[in-house]
Amino acid sequence: MTVLISKRLQRIAAQIPYECSVADIGSDHALLPTYLIQKGIASNAVAGEVNKGPFEAAARQVKQSKLETRIDVRHGDGLDVIQKDEVDVICIAGMGGSLIVSILSAGMDKLHGVKKLVLQPNVAEERVREWLDDHGWFLSGEEVIEEDGKFYVILVAIPNPLVEEHMQKELYPATLHLPCGVLVQRQYIMLMGPYCLQYPTSDFFRKWEWEMAKLHRVVSQLSQSEREDAGKKKESIVQKIKDLEEVCLCLQKAQP
Repeated sequence: MTVLISKRLQRIAAQIPYECSVADIGSDHALLPTYLIQKGIASNAVAGEVNKGPFEAAARQVKQSKLETRIDVRHGDGLDVIQKDEVDVICIAGMGGSLIVSILSAGMDKLHGVKKLVLQPNVAEERVREWLDDHGWFLSGEEVIEEDGKFYVILVAIPNPLVEEHMQKELYPATLHLPCGVLVQRQYIMLMGPYCLQYPTSDFFRKWEWEMAKLHRVVSQLSQSEREDAGKKKESIVQKIKDLEEVCLCLQKAQP
């Protein structure tokens, strides 16, 4: 029986090329590798887990699915579970952007030969975009999805040598002129995503409505704070909200 996976994992699976070898880092119950093998997408997979409980759950899932010869469940930290040139695709999903960056940085030598990264940070996706840009990876696609009231960003990257030079230069310019007329600064291109800004979806707009609501709550808390730096922090966040509102309003007006 084919394992059932969430919408989030289905969208991640949709980014995996056929007949490739995959490493799923932080695999939890190994649902993604199991699905990829059962659907005939991946040829083989590594399910890596640093925590004992999830590692044992992943091993049980693979055994119950009778996929022990196709999925290797390994206990280890980050990219320590794979060898150089062992896999074509690395997936890291369901953790914070800072942790994803830490895992990639610690395992730089394991990225040799990898043809694609599929990354799904729960927060701080801008840090992942910045790391990719700084370390020779081209963001080839991104997607915002909503599931059960939560928003997820899926980032797909390929090594820069596989990308034409003009594409690399155009992805993260100092500023981006939107069709609606607003000039977006680089920090917001990194924050909101270059593809998402050019091809916004309803999930994208809902995500940023939710993010701005969080920022408004922070402003309310700072208004009641007696800390010396509260005023400056509040002013900075208020400006950020204004900038985000301007971008979102402009994009919405430009929608067909």
